[in-house]
Amino acid sequence: MERTEIVLEGRKGEIQLFSDDHKAGKMDISVIGKKLTVYHTEVNPEYEGKGFAKILLERLVSHARENDLKIVPLCPYVYAQFKRHPEEYNDVWMKEEL
Repeated sequence: MERTEIVLEGRKGEIQLFSDDHKAGKMDISVIGKKLTVYHTEVNPEYEGKGFAKILLERLVSHARENDLKIVPLCPYVYAQFKRHPEEYNDVWMKEEL
């Protein structure tokens, strides 16, 4: 069974994904004010192809919505998902102005 945990120490932390009590993946994040920045998504090789990155993304987005945060997607995976499905993520996507 999969579960997620958000671990923040100060401004930096991780969203951790566990499968049967083994750490299967994580997202590196920071929260400053109302801005949640996601830097990196990683799923351990033995868990790849099982949709775990999507589970992490869903937890990231739900955390942002629950806490009225905007996401800065520096992580290539998250950015690609936001670009692919803007209607799903527009409410939490902080688009950087040029």
